[in-house]
Amino acid sequence: MVISVCPCKSPASWVHGSLVSTQEITASALNLPPKSRARLAAQLLESIDSQQQRRVDAIWAREVEARLDAYEAGDKKTVAFADVLAYRGKR
Repeated sequence: MVISVCPCKSPASWVHGSLVSTQEITASALNLPPKSRARLAAQLLESIDSQQQRRVDAIWAREVEARLDAYEAGDKKTVAFADVLAYRGKR
């Protein structure tokens, strides 16, 4: 039986019994098909701070509800997208 000890500070860089650099992981990831890269990117981003993202999502959900309530109450009007583009000079 062979027992390997990780000589690095971060166990995350120790994969399958060998030291794998960020560059090697990146090179491998870039060889994935586009949908797989997108899925991997989403998983990595979520792993960074999913609790923060849940807070942001909750804030946006409240904002959307408030805007919808204001619209339904007649307090807000809609603007045609073409008018927004014209206003922004992108027509």
